[in-house]
Amino acid sequence: MKLSSKALLALAISSITATAFAETQSQDFVPTTLAGTSAQSEAKGFVDGFSLGGTTRNWFANEQKFRGGKFTYQKHGEARTDAYRTNWVQGTILNATSGFTQGTVGVSTEVAVYNALVLDRSKRDIKGGSNRTLADSNGDAVDQWSKLGLANVKFRVSNTTLTAGRQNFSSGIVDTIGNRALPSSFEGVSFNSEEFSNLSFQGGVFDRVSPRTEQSLSKFRSEYGNGQETDKVNTLGVNYQPFKSLKTSLFAANVEDFWNQYYFGATHELGDAQTLALTTGLNYYKTVDTGKKLMGKIDNDTYSLSLGLTHQAHSLTFSYQEVNGNEYFDYLHETNGIYLANSLTSDFNGPNEKSFQVAYGINMAEYGVPGLKFNIYSARGWGIDGTHYTANGGIAGRGYDGIQSQDGEKHQEYGIGTSYALQSGPLKATTIRGTYVTHRASANQADGNIREFRLVTTIPFNIL
Repeated sequence: MKLSSKALLALAISSITATAFAETQSQDFVPTTLAGTSAQSEAKGFVDGFSLGGTTRNWFANEQKFRGGKFTYQKHGEARTDAYRTNWVQGTILNATSGFTQGTVGVSTEVAVYNALVLDRSKRDIKGGSNRTLADSNGDAVDQWSKLGLANVKFRVSNTTLTAGRQNFSSGIVDTIGNRALPSSFEGVSFNSEEFSNLSFQGGVFDRVSPRTEQSLSKFRSEYGNGQETDKVNTLGVNYQPFKSLKTSLFAANVEDFWNQYYFGATHELGDAQTLALTTGLNYYKTVDTGKKLMGKIDNDTYSLSLGLTHQAHSLTFSYQEVNGNEYFDYLHETNGIYLANSLTSDFNGPNEKSFQVAYGINMAEYGVPGLKFNIYSARGWGIDGTHYTANGGIAGRGYDGIQSQDGEKHQEYGIGTSYALQSGPLKATTIRGTYVTHRASANQADGNIREFRLVTTIPFNIL
């Protein structure tokens, strides 16, 4: 790979500095042994282990397009344009989960009702909704709606659990996304096995997704594609910790008639944060087309490398990311299946794109204010080139619309944020987070020119 001179300098300085001063993090090998206890042997019973609780989240976002960009909406049957869009939604989750029955095979159930209350119902403000506010075919907000976000049954033997129904799932390729008023979830069957001390296995077969801002289930589609849908996603992987300081993950997924995708992730820690610590992160994805190639021709290698320095309250992180392929690095819509370091408001995942990010964070707990954090970052992407992209034999409707117009595109993103988590009292663990982001782009870069302010308050509650 080729790094810019700035990227090389930053990575070299952080590596040398951390190696010189950070020597206390254990690098001991972790032998693989059977888990010391069985989760099923400690089952409380179906009723005794029952819990009822949830969260309520107030989600507000205001966006402004600039440099000529406009949002479009319909009024009196005519298309109108405006530079601003506002979405304000209260999302509440009520979750009822039983305990596991006792015995060799434990059984448990989980049901969660998701409810959305729209606080800003102006057609002009929401601009048709998108994946922020649910709107009807006329562009009017659906004032209030509910659905079963989760509904499943679990079977457990020892430390292995099989889940069937609507559920959460988390891996580097298929992962629940929760950056709106309500999260997504998946319909299917999955398993999680933790029979060993430092080795676990996960897998699943899913045929539908429950989107963040929709009442019904949907077929899977890609984040950057042209609306093609698929009926099945299969995934399987392993999480392994060979050393106390090193954690790794390896996953594969088959998205029927879209692609086969493979993911490897590793995180290594070195040193002591009270003096100086270095955290190194590597994420790599390989994506190739398969079956009917509904997304067109795909042959894509994408990776990110991040180096983070921490000294007491302060952290400084450098991240480099590169897409090797003539198409986007793509992932499944309504999932968080993109663990790349520079996935921000923009994913920095254009064809052949390279990007570099510098981020700084401070944890005010070191200064007597636990729960209060601040962060700031700057990211730049360059070299976006889709001119060599060819769809699947020129078949209309397959692949990525407009990608061939991207020739030498570039963009920049700047962001600042703060969050506070209550440490005690009846609202303990309530979090308040505010962020402001500016994204500037050249003419044909996909994300455009936009500023956004978000304010999100999440309150957990327990009833039983």
